[in-house]
Amino acid sequence: MKVVDAIPEFADAFGFEEFNRMQREALPVILETDDNVVASAPTAAGKTALAELAICRCLRDGGTALFVAPMRALTNEKEAEWDRFEELGYSVYVVTGERDLNPRRAERADILVMTPEKTDSATRKHDSPRYSFITDVDCVVIDEVHLLDSEGRGGVLEVTISRLRRLCAPRIVALSATMPNIEDVAGWLDAPPEATFEFGEEYRPVELHTDVQTYSHGDNAFADKYRRLYAALDKVEPHLREDGQAIVFVSSRQDAVRAAAKARDEIADRDIPMGARGDYDFHNDAKELNNDSLRKGAPDGVAFHHAGLAKDDRNKIEEWFKDGKIQLLFSTSTLAWGVNLPARCVVIRDTKYHDPLEGEVDISPLDILQMLGRAGRPDYDDVGYGWVICDRDDADKYRRLLREGKEIESRLADDLDAHLNAEIALGTIRDLDDVMSWLETTFYYQRAHADPDAYDPEGLRERVRSTLETLVDRGFVDTDSDLGVEGTQLGRLASNFYLRLSTAVRFADLVERDRLSVDAVLDAVARAEEFDSVSARQAETDAIDEVLGDTDTDLENGHRKVLAILQASMDDRVPSGLRSDAWVIKQNALRLLAALHAFADRFAGPRAANLVRRIEARVEHGVSREAVGLTAIDGVGAGRAETLATGGLTTPGEIVAAGVDELTRAGLTAGVAERVVDAAGELPRITVEWGEFPSTIARGDNEMCEITVRTTAGSAAVGVRVTVNGVEMNEKRCYLSDETAVPVGVFGADEDLEFTVEVTFPDLPLPPVRASRSVTVE
Repeated sequence: MKVVDAIPEFADAFGFEEFNRMQREALPVILETDDNVVASAPTAAGKTALAELAICRCLRDGGTALFVAPMRALTNEKEAEWDRFEELGYSVYVVTGERDLNPRRAERADILVMTPEKTDSATRKHDSPRYSFITDVDCVVIDEVHLLDSEGRGGVLEVTISRLRRLCAPRIVALSATMPNIEDVAGWLDAPPEATFEFGEEYRPVELHTDVQTYSHGDNAFADKYRRLYAALDKVEPHLREDGQAIVFVSSRQDAVRAAAKARDEIADRDIPMGARGDYDFHNDAKELNNDSLRKGAPDGVAFHHAGLAKDDRNKIEEWFKDGKIQLLFSTSTLAWGVNLPARCVVIRDTKYHDPLEGEVDISPLDILQMLGRAGRPDYDDVGYGWVICDRDDADKYRRLLREGKEIESRLADDLDAHLNAEIALGTIRDLDDVMSWLETTFYYQRAHADPDAYDPEGLRERVRSTLETLVDRGFVDTDSDLGVEGTQLGRLASNFYLRLSTAVRFADLVERDRLSVDAVLDAVARAEEFDSVSARQAETDAIDEVLGDTDTDLENGHRKVLAILQASMDDRVPSGLRSDAWVIKQNALRLLAALHAFADRFAGPRAANLVRRIEARVEHGVSREAVGLTAIDGVGAGRAETLATGGLTTPGEIVAAGVDELTRAGLTAGVAERVVDAAGELPRITVEWGEFPSTIARGDNEMCEITVRTTAGSAAVGVRVTVNGVEMNEKRCYLSDETAVPVGVFGADEDLEFTVEVTFPDLPLPPVRASRSVTVE
């Protein structure tokens, strides 16, 4: 069936002219009914076209489609691919981070592209003007729905889809690689039998042979990698000699680079005829690569691919692999979910990887199957070959996986308390009946009834009821006499920032007891349950001790390592021995610091919030205490902030006063200096006007005065605190765009008086502004 015959108005949206057998079978249900659809098919069978058909049906009816992609890299890829829809007059918008979101574009988009995590975030904030677009979605296409079984991410996808169905009841089209229990997913999504498609291996364009190759590991993990690499090369060598191509999956970016370099040497020793050094144009093109190692290896037909490469380099490697100029490619697992780069032979060298937050973990069965699914090049090969290299003790586990596949399980129970708290905090659950109704919308409920021995369906309701009682006891949820439930401030903050509930309790306790200090803040973040699985390797011990020195802490192992990374990040001095995990740990710590900032703002006030905000900025930018306020200025990064602070300029007001000439003498170009001065001028500059405040007062007398706090530029939320002899007298909070008056009583006591006005900025990393006035008691 030709595309133009089936859906003529959208024919140009497809990259081919004729549907294949699988697509033809699903097409009538997708285009001619409103049924929810679940379809599983082997990798490379053409599932993407089913997604595009569902989107076309939605657009034809004047609706908005949401495509949920498994990872960020794929959302960007879809944006590029779906220029075809743009050319037909439809708008495609990838919804990314909070700061980058353009609500107007999102609201007007015909096709939204999001990750499960971003969709979760948007649905949690659906009642805000910024994210209201999410409730106008008419069709949701879930790519790789078998991610339901992914640890960490599976529960997020499950509750997000259930929430979307309650918010706006969109049509659901769920696509997946082959899964044995597709009927469970169909039952969860209410897809009728005629809209449930299980396309077997006979629909795979190239037959796939898979097997396991074992090795015996030694005491040296580094040497084991090379044992596995040689085993991988043994498997790919026959195919390389026959002009075939191979992908070898490894556990990390660094491993991809090292394995490619070692493979080049081994290929030369084995005299395997490959490479394109005789291709003059290709050889010159390879010289344009940004990465030195790629420049060396590509002409020999060996390359690597990972998310850390420059986009131009990744695109060139992908293009050259498709053209056959690269015959052997080493890659991390992200390639398995991303660009369609099939190879005759796929080898998984590493079945374990180091996660900065989890330590050494097994690559998920889903990833294993996804990688092996890349084997077999349509139009080039009749057979594809896939190998898993593993320790002898794991051989039976992987053989069983290859033989039987992996049933999709629910991961909701892993974080049931956090997910239930989120629904209550959002207001989608308002009483006990709602709790039970919500449970019935989950994949967890579906699987429990499909596999009662594993899930105990009879105990589900009691399990949820007990979880709810625990949330009430811990202060996350309030109840009333009518069995109504409502999220508390604690519960809402935990939900907004995706906190483990124990972390939320720790943060609330810290700020409510007014024990905030730099050390206390860093310690609370380092102790967070989110870092419980972080491990400190033996080789990192010296670096950790070097950073912490004489720091008095009872933190141990991974939490101690987190504290060391946080302390070192504040001054941009992370030792080389900690850098491999530092970036991931730091990003998670910044999320926790943002949450702690919100806790401080809510429960302790502007002064505490400002302290946490300055700590957060120091960890993020790696700047000194003196320079941190300058990071609030648009265009001033860590380097410029330190340069200016070293020259004695530490606040936006001092930058403005110094002017462009002074900044150019400090090393900034004239254009940059002008922009920095302009940006600094947009931030608040505070003055305190004492008015008729007395300098003396008679003992026993009293006088009511009024102090004016004014901003002569910019505006911001502020906290104004007045103390006398160190004791708080008055405190107020306001949004300062001009001026605010603060009443102050002057009382003639037994000693002279020292009044201090302190203005703090809860949302900005600016240092507090203080002004003092002495009153003599006569």
